[in-house]
Amino acid sequence: MATNDQLKALVKSHADGDDPQFYAVAMQVAAKAARSGQSRFAQDLRDLVDDLRQRGAAREQGASVVPVAQPRGELSSLLTVSYPDSRLNDLVLSDDLGERLHQVLHEQRQRDVLARHGLRPARRLLLIGPPGTGKTSTARVLAGELRLPLFAIRLDTIITKFMGETAAKLRLIFDALIETRGVYLFDEVDALAGDRAAGNDVGEIRRILNSFLQFLEEDTSESVIVAATNHPQLLDSALYRRFDTVMDFSLPDDDAAQAVIKNRLALFRIGNLSWSRVLDAGRGLSHAEIATAAENAAKRSVLAGRTRILTDDLVAALGERSRSVLGDRSA
Repeated sequence: MATNDQLKALVKSHADGDDPQFYAVAMQVAAKAARSGQSRFAQDLRDLVDDLRQRGAAREQGASVVPVAQPRGELSSLLTVSYPDSRLNDLVLSDDLGERLHQVLHEQRQRDVLARHGLRPARRLLLIGPPGTGKTSTARVLAGELRLPLFAIRLDTIITKFMGETAAKLRLIFDALIETRGVYLFDEVDALAGDRAAGNDVGEIRRILNSFLQFLEEDTSESVIVAATNHPQLLDSALYRRFDTVMDFSLPDDDAAQAVIKNRLALFRIGNLSWSRVLDAGRGLSHAEIATAAENAAKRSVLAGRTRILTDDLVAALGERSRSVLGDRSA
């Protein structure tokens, strides 16, 4: 029969909701019973554990995000919520960024294991880099992989000319982090966390930054905070210390650009493409610009009654995006 320690372990693992530990201890009890000649009891216990494992796996496989109520009251003007189904395979990242994102997901999924050793998973990510390189997509993938709602913070409604109002709105958001576990995206976070030493700064902005840093420091929720910016040079240095992981995104190299195009054109015939011409045309474009160009070339093919993507169409579409980007930069 079970020892006192095993009984305590069974009760504790059940109370903690730690199914793997519960099953492991139950199998230890079954093994001890078998060694004691209680083969029938041992087999019944093994069968019971196997059945519970299968039912647990079926529940997990069929589980989906349970929608939370839409933010109400003043919070509804500060947050927008969505339930992404994005997955890691949807992203084209460098090996380094891919490994770091995978580590964050692994720690989040094993947060109960880490907690038993007094550790917390990475849950504050600062994403920096040019527009269209995958920062917002990374937040969607985090939410999709963890089956959590994605809350996008509307900074335009948070920042007011009255510091007290801005701090109160930030407090509402950080209270929401505790009440509803999710992925909370602060896009264009430089609007909240500008460098306090900047010569053209004003006292109001410094006070907003101080409030934001304080809320980050005090936050003990289980939610994941993602802050993103296209202008890391504008950030106050104190912000970096509040984040567990800083991920630096960059424009895609040739391999990444080719992977983006293949992902977007997976339903079309692209074996005839002249990749040297295509990649030459796409250099300097972001992931998002390349994806848009690939989709535009695909639409031309569909409307022309073709399933094959022509090199000329794709090169032309990439050229259009390049001219658009150059126009934006010169404006």
